Amino acid sequence: MFTKSLPNCLTVGNLFLGIMAILLAIHEEKYWEYAAIMVIIGMLLDGLDGRVARMLNAQSEFGKQLDSLSDLITFGVAPAVIMYVSVLQPMGFTGWVVTAIFPICGALRLARFNVHPGVPGYFIGLPITAAGGILATLALYKTYVDNPVILLVATLFLSYLMVSQIRYPAFKKTTIPKSVYWIAPIFLIAVAVAAIYFPKELPKVIFIPLGIYALYGVKKTLERKKRTEEHDEPVEE
Repeated sequence: MFTKSLPNCLTVGNLFLGIMAILLAIHEEKYWEYAAIMVIIGMLLDGLDGRVARMLNAQSEFGKQLDSLSDLITFGVAPAVIMYVSVLQPMGFTGWVVTAIFPICGALRLARFNVHPGVPGYFIGLPITAAGGILATLALYKTYVDNPVILLVATLFLSYLMVSQIRYPAFKKTTIPKSVYWIAPIFLIAVAVAAIYFPKELPKVIFIPLGIYALYGVKKTLERKKRTEEHDEPVEE
């Protein structure tokens, strides 16, 4: 019985970390860095729950809906609150609106995925998991960005990517040896320890591959569009 419930336990753990991220973001300045780390660990759990469900043949409609609701909190609301507290709060009403737009676009992205999963091997629109991870870790770069408007525009850009038609490669079908799943708890503990000792550095490192993934989809879409236009261009006589 517990084995069949394990994927949902991972999903609930993801939701718990999202709530913790929100509380840490609004708590005190000295705990602020750990909010982004909660989102990162939530990403790891989110990547595990689906794979574990498929491995144990424990997939269910209940688990699918629970996963979507958890993702909206952990990767939609929590990163938006982190960015608001760290950057957007002084902007007044504009900061409120931009903060609200991100989880709204995340909800639209999740709803569209539940109805139309997309094409095999690809996600349509930036997955909310990646978008939330980028936004939460991007907030830690505020000391390097003189103009907060840049981070505001980045928040809106990530919101757009989630609801766009841009294709992103999906790695769900990638084969992973079953032995790796038993190492996963050790890996999660290692990440947690690294987060405790390096609360500022770890999220900044995680931002880099996530940012590359987001821009990769944009780059490939522009290249496809350019090839299509060149192919459709009439030949001069």
